[in-house]
Amino acid sequence: MADGAEYAAPRSGAPVSYDIPSSGTTVDGALLIGLIGAFVLIGGAIMLGDSIRSFLDFPSVLIVLLGTFAVTMVSFSVGEVLGVVPLLLRTVFPPSRNVQRACERALNLAEIARRNGILALDHVLPQLAGEPFLQRAIAMAVDGGAPERVETVLTTEIEATSERLTRAANVLRRAAEVAPAMGLIGTLIGLVQMLANLKDPNAIGPAMAVALLTTFYGAVMAYMVFAPVAAKVDRNAADERQIQQIYMVAASSIARQENPRQLEVLLNTVLPPSQRLDYYS
Repeated sequence: MADGAEYAAPRSGAPVSYDIPSSGTTVDGALLIGLIGAFVLIGGAIMLGDSIRSFLDFPSVLIVLLGTFAVTMVSFSVGEVLGVVPLLLRTVFPPSRNVQRACERALNLAEIARRNGILALDHVLPQLAGEPFLQRAIAMAVDGGAPERVETVLTTEIEATSERLTRAANVLRRAAEVAPAMGLIGTLIGLVQMLANLKDPNAIGPAMAVALLTTFYGAVMAYMVFAPVAAKVDRNAADERQIQQIYMVAASSIARQENPRQLEVLLNTVLPPSQRLDYYS
C-alpha cells in the first residue's frame, strides 16, 4: 500500500460503478461516408456521360488488382498481405475507443481494489473479456505481479501491437504506391496493342479508351481506397496505443495499491478539461 495514502471516498452524488462493461464495437461512419460519397460522385459523373460500358474493362481490373497484390507481396510476406483483410473489417467496425470511458473504467477497477482488496478484481475479470489487454493487465496485478514487472510486460505488448498495426498500414501504403504504376503498365500494354492496329482508324478511339482505363482504376484504388485507409489504420493505432497506456497505468497503480485519487489525477492529464474525471471531493 502506498505510504501515507488515505482512503478517498467518491464525491457525493457520483458513486463509482462496480459494473465494468466491455467497450463493444462501433461503426466508423466517417470512413464509410467518405468512401461511399467519393464513389458515388465518380459514379454520378460516369452516368452523366454517354456510355457507362466504356468504363468497364475486365482485363484492366485484373491488371490493377491482381498486379497490385502480386507486387505488394514482393515487399512483404504472404501472411502480412493477407492479414490486411481482417484489419480492413476491424477498421470499418472498430472497437469503441473513448478515452474518457477508458479512464472511468480504470478508475472503477482501482476503486473496487481499494474498497474490497485487490483479490476482489478476480471476480470482475470475466466482465473484461471484451478488453483482452485490460483483462491481462488486471490479471497480472491480481496475481501479485510486481508493479515494475507489470509495466515491463505491458509496455512490450503495447509496442508489439503498435508494430503490427504499423506494418499493416505500410502494406496499404505500398499498395497505394503500386496501384498507379500497374495502371500505367496496363495503359502501355493497351497503347502497344492500339499501335499494332493503326491500319483500322475506327479502332483507335475505343482502343485508347480501354488503354486509359487501367490508369483510371489504379488512381481510384490508390488515392480513394489504399492511402486513406492506411491513414485511418495509423489513427486507430494511435488511439489503441493511448487506451492501452491508460490501462497499463491503472494496472500498475492497482498493483502498487495506491489511492485511487492519485490515479484520477494522473488519468486527468490525458483528458481535455471538459472531460476530466471528478469522482473525489
